Amino acid sequence: MITAALVGNPNVGKTSLFNMLTGSNQYVGNWAGVTIEKKEGYVGDKAKIVDLPGIYAMDTFSNEEKISKQFLMESNVDVIINIVDASNLNRNLYLTTQLKQFGKPIVLLLNMIDIINSRNIKINYEWLSEKLGVTVVPISASKGIGIDKVKEILARDNFFRDTNDNDYQFSEEKEAYAFIENVLRECIIQPEKKVSSVTNRLDKIFLNKFLAYPLFLAILYVIFMFTFIWVGQPLSDAVDNFLTGKFIPFVDIMLSNSSSWFRSLIIDGIISGVGSVIVFLPLILTLFLGISFLEDSGYMARAAFIMDRIMRKMGLSGKAFIPLVIGFGCSVPGIMSARTLESEKDRKLTALLVPLMSCNARLPVYALFAAVFFPKNTTAVVFSLYILGIVAAFAVGLIFKNTLFKKDEEPFLIELPEYKMPELKNLLKNTWEKGKCFLVKMGTIIFSASVVVWFLSSFNFTGLTDINSSFLSYIGKLINPIFMPLGFATWQSSVALLTGIIAKEVVVGTMGVLYGADLRAILPSYFTQISAYGFLVFVLLYTPCISVIATIQKEYGKKMMLISVTYQLVLAWIAAFIVYNIGNLIF
Repeated sequence: MITAALVGNPNVGKTSLFNMLTGSNQYVGNWAGVTIEKKEGYVGDKAKIVDLPGIYAMDTFSNEEKISKQFLMESNVDVIINIVDASNLNRNLYLTTQLKQFGKPIVLLLNMIDIINSRNIKINYEWLSEKLGVTVVPISASKGIGIDKVKEILARDNFFRDTNDNDYQFSEEKEAYAFIENVLRECIIQPEKKVSSVTNRLDKIFLNKFLAYPLFLAILYVIFMFTFIWVGQPLSDAVDNFLTGKFIPFVDIMLSNSSSWFRSLIIDGIISGVGSVIVFLPLILTLFLGISFLEDSGYMARAAFIMDRIMRKMGLSGKAFIPLVIGFGCSVPGIMSARTLESEKDRKLTALLVPLMSCNARLPVYALFAAVFFPKNTTAVVFSLYILGIVAAFAVGLIFKNTLFKKDEEPFLIELPEYKMPELKNLLKNTWEKGKCFLVKMGTIIFSASVVVWFLSSFNFTGLTDINSSFLSYIGKLINPIFMPLGFATWQSSVALLTGIIAKEVVVGTMGVLYGADLRAILPSYFTQISAYGFLVFVLLYTPCISVIATIQKEYGKKMMLISVTYQLVLAWIAAFIVYNIGNLIF
């Protein structure tokens, strides 16, 4: 079995290629001593693919480049698979010239070849292969074009083995670019009349200084309409109607001869707890579908670009916007993706701000309360919470910039890929991969939490008891005074927030156990519109879940973890207090 190192610039389709080559035969971990993701996969029994971090060059000494250089120098690498953007060869081939210096065979994959063909640009692949001393294969990773050819080359160990790698030693960067320019001049035939590309035409709109921000907000709003009005919410309502109207009555009949405690465990504990969360799966999947569309279309990088000016106010570059956007899905990968930022200051500050982004785990709470208390303005209410999270992150960033992180700012460098229509297959695959995590969480954390909450709400030291004299009621009544000024008048809501530290979805699951399965009918007895919105604000901002806390501690230490837990709890309490008390004064 040969070992192949997969190398390329960021945003050239490296991840898509890795997934196409290895399928589900992948292993993910961290590089030894460095918290940067290490991915390995296998192409049958012929080749092992090691996916190296995305880099632009080998000479700027970032952690990613150190890892790549060390692996190529010290590991038994048989071949380097260098994927490049065929529409931007002038810049991408600079890394190729540096890879030649390792004396390894190189398979140069020209990705996005469909874009080149659409522009009537002709590339002489044989000449390019001869000039660079590499094996050249045109591919389109997102569409699966050329992947079989790559697998065949790896299986046959059939590479161009250049014996003149020393010819690619350049004393200065400009010499390398001059060499690349000469090679491309001989190997590429441009059309006589250049036509403005779709990307250039779209960028004149989406990057326009007057239109960029309104369009960004409009795009986000359309995604929320798609999620909460057009598709996600109707599907969620259908699941809820099936659960409460058919499934629970059916289970109740099936358990009619069982003991009361067992029946209560199944219906009031497991089904009410897990079921209260599972009804929101369609919402989460549709939201993920919208975000995946933005990522695959090439717009997400533009969002980071247009946000650079705002991010600078917080002492961050626009590149830090990407981890924040990832945080909308889940804070854990958002925090981990901050590893790609250049400075330690940027990484730490971004990690503190990511949990303020509204992750999908909070979505079931938003959807439930918005549907119950704001049925005519569901989308606007949920959208306001996402915007509030961004505003809160901006405000906290300003404070931290002038207190904890008084250091110089880093330059902003990001790839703006070509716009493209995402492939439906890839969209569905990405959506499923993200949604699968939610299902796994329901089958483990939420299930376990529902059973524990049921036990604590059904027993005390004397045995089976009424919920108002249970262990959980004692705990709730003990901490409830903390939340009374915020309008959360019952101990049940206090307990739900406490269990939400396990996972934010558990807030709804806990309420399902404590209040009953039909939360939409019960909640108006305990909340007003104002206190309900204050509750949502608190859920948005308060202490992140255990997984996020553990990730921050692992990545940045106990001190950073304590700062994150403490400041978010204080921020959430102050914000909810303001919403509840000022709201009551006004309304």
